[in-house]
Amino acid sequence: MSHTIAAVSTGNQVSAIGILRLSGDDCVQIAQQVFQAKSGIPLSHIPARKLTLGVLRDKQNRVIDQCMAVCTPAPHSYTGEDTVEFHCHGSPAVLAAGLEALYQAGARPAQRGEFTKRAFLNGRLELSQAEAVIDLIESETADAAANAAGQVGGALQKKLAPIYHTLTDICSHFHAVLDYPDEEIEDFRLENYAALLRTQAKLLHALLSTYGQGRILRQGVAAAIVGKPNVGKSSLLNALAGYDRAIVTDIPGTTRDTVEESIRIGSTRLRLIDTAGIRETADAVEAMGVERSKAAAENADLVIFVCDGAQPLTQEDRQVIEVCLEAPNAIALINKTDLGQVVLPSDLPFTTILTVCAKSGEGLEQLSQVLDTMFAGNIPCDGSILTNPRQYDAIRRAYEAILAALQGLQLGLTPDAVLTDVEQSMEALGEVTGATVREDITARIFERFCVGK
Repeated sequence: MSHTIAAVSTGNQVSAIGILRLSGDDCVQIAQQVFQAKSGIPLSHIPARKLTLGVLRDKQNRVIDQCMAVCTPAPHSYTGEDTVEFHCHGSPAVLAAGLEALYQAGARPAQRGEFTKRAFLNGRLELSQAEAVIDLIESETADAAANAAGQVGGALQKKLAPIYHTLTDICSHFHAVLDYPDEEIEDFRLENYAALLRTQAKLLHALLSTYGQGRILRQGVAAAIVGKPNVGKSSLLNALAGYDRAIVTDIPGTTRDTVEESIRIGSTRLRLIDTAGIRETADAVEAMGVERSKAAAENADLVIFVCDGAQPLTQEDRQVIEVCLEAPNAIALINKTDLGQVVLPSDLPFTTILTVCAKSGEGLEQLSQVLDTMFAGNIPCDGSILTNPRQYDAIRRAYEAILAALQGLQLGLTPDAVLTDVEQSMEALGEVTGATVREDITARIFERFCVGK
């Protein structure tokens, strides 16, 4: 028997509608204590999934709100249990009072992610689908939301299930021959499965290779703005952010540390990192900032080189350019075009070069198309790519275990020794699908969730 839990499932901000959600064996009986339908019909007698107008009252019988109630019986609800929802006016005070009334009637507060956790435990969602729920909630772009929605729909599960079943078939054949020697079972010859194991390894490797794109989709593009001092890096950050995020002065070396801001340009989410100007300096603090700038450029998905277009390129500019050209993606901005243009695109060894004025914003609109072509346009958003670091780690271990099995096969190890690696691969895959997930992993997964989901 599951205890009835209750929570606000729509957040704590003022909105048109706010939803109180209950799930558990006694949820209808508890809901009836605080809700009276306008028709006078008890909530337990109202048809399933039919919205019913009524009054929500507290323990002292005071009216909290006029709202709609809907009941969904097990196993057809989100959690797989009996559920009740109250669709109230979206006042945080109303929702708090309604929640307190439900607690007094016998419900207990839901823990973080407990509704989705119950959906997983009751078989309504596979683990990868359950994890995608919070990714969908936290999505900051339409592409990220579309990919998370695809995973909620089971796109990742559909890729992993055939691999898991294939490995299960191999192991079950071996154990069947071992446990039932008198039965007429085809002899187990591990070498017959070598090609099949290689195929599963290729499938896992292909999935792992999508994680770079998935990380960008989920976290955004880490973009380091680099250049020598006083070329307009902080002005560029402020212009893109839409407000004065970084201090701007004419004094070289004003920015001593990296400054970060998350913005959206077109379909691309950027995690902009304004860095200290890269140059030789005797100032110990500024030197630390320069080192952090170089580290930011080395670890970035995109490096944005900025130069003062009104001044000839210097040796410091060329040193920064060398750092930029080692990045996986780099573009150049010739800034301060309002002061004249001495630096020409042909002077810079970049594929993509824009002329801009960060101070006025002129030319920055070109960034949207450039970034969408460079990042957003190349990423499928159907749920088929890996975005979750925990899932990536588990699938990586599954892939490495199959490689170990194939190596053991080449070395002539006995079938039981080789299949130990195959079973380890299955166990790792089970951490993604939920087939072999441990309690501590389950707890850690749902700690990411908010209350009410």
